Amino acid sequence: MDSEQSSPWKGQHVLITGVCGTVGSELFHQILAQNPGQITGLDNNESELFFMMERHRNNPGVSFSLGDVRDRDKLTRIMRVDVVLHAAALKHVILCEQSPRDAIQTNIIGVQNIVDAADACQVRRVLFTSSDKAVNPTNVMGTSKLMGERLMTAANAARGGAHPIFASTRFGNVLGSRGSVIPLFRRQIAAGGPITLTDPNMTRFIMTLADAVRLVMESTFLARGGEVFVTKMPVVRIADLAWVMRETLAPQFGFTPEQIEICVIGPKPGEKMYEELMNDEETRRTVELPDYFVVLPALRAVQDTTEYTYADVLRDRVDRPYNSSSEAWMTREELRSYLFTHKLLEEESDANPDPGR
Repeated sequence: MDSEQSSPWKGQHVLITGVCGTVGSELFHQILAQNPGQITGLDNNESELFFMMERHRNNPGVSFSLGDVRDRDKLTRIMRVDVVLHAAALKHVILCEQSPRDAIQTNIIGVQNIVDAADACQVRRVLFTSSDKAVNPTNVMGTSKLMGERLMTAANAARGGAHPIFASTRFGNVLGSRGSVIPLFRRQIAAGGPITLTDPNMTRFIMTLADAVRLVMESTFLARGGEVFVTKMPVVRIADLAWVMRETLAPQFGFTPEQIEICVIGPKPGEKMYEELMNDEETRRTVELPDYFVVLPALRAVQDTTEYTYADVLRDRVDRPYNSSSEAWMTREELRSYLFTHKLLEEESDANPDPGR
C-alpha cells in the first residue's frame, strides 16, 4: 500500500464508523492518503465530528455524518459505499460492566445493523474491529465483542451472492489511546503519584496505533469471508510498564523515581490477569502468516466453495493458543526502547481522542 498506483483503496468509496475515535481517525487519515474515491465518516460525537468536518471542508472527496450505529435506517441511507470499516463501539470494560444494556445496543445490535445495512446496499466488503477480550470473555465488553464476531461470521455464511464479504480483526491494547494505561500512568506520575497498578503479574498484548490501522487496512482485502485476523504482537507485564514510565518520566515532572509510589489496587471487575488473542478451540482452524494468525470461520454454508488461500503461509494449523501468559514478555530495556521508538511517552499521546477504546 506504499504506492498509490498499487493501492487497493484507490477509487474506493469507504465508510468509517467511529471516525472520531483513535483508530477511526487514524484509519481516515491513512486511507485518505491512498487516493480513495470518497470517504464518509460516521460518529455520534457531535463536537469532534464538527472539528473534523471543518478541517476537511474544502475536500470534495470527504463527507461526514452525525449518527449512531444503533440507528439501522440511518446506516442504510448512507451506506452507498464499497467498503465499510466498523470501528464504532463501547470499549471500556468497567463502563460496559456497569451499563450492559448499552453495550448490547451498541456492540451487538449495532453490529447487526451494520450487517443488515450492508446486505441491503450490497456493499463489497465489511471489516469489524474486535478485541482480544472477545476470547474466552470474562466481562460484558468482551462478551459483546465476541457476539459481534459471531454475527459477522454468520452474516458471511448467509450471504447469497459474492458480496458482501464480512470479516473481523482482533486488536490488542492500542498504546497511547485514551483507553490505554499509558495516559493514565503519565497523569499519575505528573501529579507525584501514586501509580495505581492492578496486579504486578498482569500481562497484556500491546500494539501501536500504526499496527492496529495496518491490521485493518491489510485484512480488508486479504479476507475471503468470515475470518478473524490477529496481528502478532509483543507482550508486557504491566508492572514493567509502570516501572519504565516512572524511571523515564518522573524527572521530567520534578520528581525522583523513588518519590513516585506504585500501589497495587487489585483487578477491576471482569478483568483478566492475562489476555488471549486465540483460544484452544480456534487453533484447529487457524492459519499462520508471517505477521498474522488467520482464524478461519467455524460456520460455513453448505454450498460455500470459498478457498481460504493466502500468500506466504507458514503453517496451516497452529499447535497452541496465543496467550499473553505463555508468551515471552519484553524486558524492561526492550520495553523502554519500544516506547521511545514509537514515541509513546510524548505528551501528545494523551491527546488521542477515543470515545471508544
